[in-house]
Amino acid sequence: MRREVSMEEISDGKLYTANDLVKADCNDCRGCSACCQKMGQSIVLDPLDIYRLTFGLRQKFEELLADKLELNVVEGIILPNLQMSGTEEKCAFLNAEGRCSVHAIRPGICRLFPLGRYYDGKSFQYFLQIHECKKENRTKVKVKKWIDTPDLKKNEKYISDWHYFLTDMQKTLATLQNDEKVKKINMLILQTFFLEPYHQEEDFYVQFYDRLEKLKTSLQLLTGRE
Repeated sequence: MRREVSMEEISDGKLYTANDLVKADCNDCRGCSACCQKMGQSIVLDPLDIYRLTFGLRQKFEELLADKLELNVVEGIILPNLQMSGTEEKCAFLNAEGRCSVHAIRPGICRLFPLGRYYDGKSFQYFLQIHECKKENRTKVKVKKWIDTPDLKKNEKYISDWHYFLTDMQKTLATLQNDEKVKKINMLILQTFFLEPYHQEEDFYVQFYDRLEKLKTSLQLLTGRE
């Protein structure tokens, strides 16, 4: 999700790489779950998140939509997000002790927080959000250790490619005057990356790029654009 704000307003003014130290370590939160509550529809999920959750919980994407996830329109594209439930609007995966019940397979945005990503048109760097985390006296930790994601180089390329694919699609959809065609494209994206089951025994990134190329071919036929 893009945020049209200045870096000076929301960050410490620095950009970080995966090997840099940043004051993001909240010491295991120590019982705080503020960032897991009242987040609205902002925890938008990507295909890797769904791959992790479906295999980790042994549930189909459609089953997760029953009470853990929901679909919403994000800048013209239908995408899944974590569902906030109950009167306290807590993440559906937050347990009675205020701890994440899916910590090992938690979504990418959750792994990243309180960091964010700054996209420069080609790739991205990380930045520290200074107003979002309630914990004080955070300690320094390497970005890559904090994110806790295997094959980080592959992951960063994937995150970048997914982001710019969505950005291109948002621009394309904004120019279309045909509502039926917009709906078809949205359903194609949803089916390709979220509804169609992944194979656990196969590398996620290989599957993702295979699907991305096939989708691009289908979109060219549908929109008549190269």
